[in-house]
Parts: sequence; structure tokens; C-alpha cells
Amino acid sequence: RKSVSLVKDQACRLQRERTQTGKTIFPCPKMAKTVLAFLPEGFEEIEFVTPVDIWRRAGFEVTVAALSAQMAVTGRSNMTLMADVDLDSVAARDFDCVFCPGGPGTKLLREDSRVIEIVKRHAAASKKIAAICAAPTVLKVAGVLPEKYTAHFSVATDLPEIAPLSSVVSGHFITSQGAGTSVDFGLKVVTELVGKDKADEVSKAICFGAPLA
Repeated sequence: RKSVSLVKDQACRLQRERTQTGKTIFPCPKMAKTVLAFLPEGFEEIEFVTPVDIWRRAGFEVTVAALSAQMAVTGRSNMTLMADVDLDSVAARDFDCVFCPGGPGTKLLREDSRVIEIVKRHAAASKKIAAICAAPTVLKVAGVLPEKYTAHFSVATDLPEIAPLSSVVSGHFITSQGAGTSVDFGLKVVTELVGKDKADEVSKAICFGAPLA
């Protein structure tokens, strides 16, 4: 059963795509923040699903883009997700935030010229760029790695100045260490895009930070 937020998110996309019919499918929230989420084969499931879920709870319109025409994409732990679109169909669009997930699939992001161009274009426009785990290496390839950042320790050879913090906000870049910091990362992006009040609202709803037994 699809959640209400997911249904609304899909309906917003449908409404944009079918405006020529003049038929209202579902009213999109006014000024909803938009996020482009790259979905490569071998993505890290926790690092992808957790922030996307948080952003949809916050009312963001998240577009999940596969790198190929194959919409079913399998992650590192053999879980398969369905993308919303293929990357070519949205490559020319501008978003409020671009998201690069971690996992072995980060290699595919680094090697995809479309991904690099999109990251460069959005960084030049001072849009938010979110990268977790090994994905800050994508920012390095794109030539936009911020002065302060964090990442997974496994990429310390490529990124020798990793900050020992769960998540780091530096200018319009948000970076994070890995699967265990995914909730903090997702909420940091909410704060950066729409403010701390909404981030606190989502945090409370999911019981983030509740005392451990």
C-alpha cells in the first residue's frame, strides 16, 4: 500500500507531465522543494531510502532517476527499487537539491558524464548538493568538493581531509559519513532547504533521538 506522501509525490509529477490535458490530478504543495536523487546499480539501500523517505515526509518532490532505461535498480544488499524516471528525461531540469547516494554504485556516478555535468551545473547555481558515504568522491571528480566535508572512512585515500563528524554543512553542500548517519543527513538537508522547524517536526514524528534502552 503506497503512503499518502508517495502518492502525492507521484501525482505532482503526473500533473506537470499532463498539464496539456487541463485536468487536475492532484494539487502540488505551493513552492515544494525539488530533489533529484540519482539511483545507480549497487546503491547503498539505507543511505538512499532513509533520506528520500525523510524528504518526502517533509513535503519535498523527490525525483528518483535511474542511470539507464531500466527502472528496476538493485542495491548492494540485493534490494531492488523502482526509479521514477530515467536520467536522460530530467537531465536538463533544474532542482533545488541534487542527491548522490553511497555504496559501490558511487563508481557509476563518478563515471557518468551526465551526473558530473548536473552536479557542476547545480553547484554553479548555488543549489544544494547532498552526498553521503563514498559519494563526496563524485563532488571531487566534478571539481566542486567543498573545503569542509565528511565521508566514509573507506575513501580516505581519495579524500584525506574527512571531518570526524556525522554530517557537515559547508556552503550549499551537505555531506555525511554513511548508513548510520542517514537520518541525521536527511534532516540536515531538510533544515538547509526549508528550515529547522520542519526538520524538528519530521524528527519528532519518526522518534529520532529517542533514548536507548
